[in-house]
Amino acid sequence: MNPTIERLKLIFLGIFAVANAGILVWTLGWAMPEQKCVEGHKWWDAQSRVCAQPVLTSDLTGRMIVNRQAREEALRAIGRLPAANPSAAKP
Repeated sequence: MNPTIERLKLIFLGIFAVANAGILVWTLGWAMPEQKCVEGHKWWDAQSRVCAQPVLTSDLTGRMIVNRQAREEALRAIGRLPAANPSAAKP
């Protein structure tokens, strides 16, 4: 077989292998951690690849949200569903 064809075959196989390795590294190092973070209702910072837990301002300051509906919506937004009210279940 022509040595030029053999050389080109090896070059293309090498490029293919490097591209596949790059896709694997990107998937395992960037895409999957981001997906797990977002599914956990957390914040993903793509620049530093950090998954952060959102915190309500009322948790830091100690001031509670007085409007019940607004508090439930805020808790749902950060993935912390409010506890079920046992007195609401009774007729």
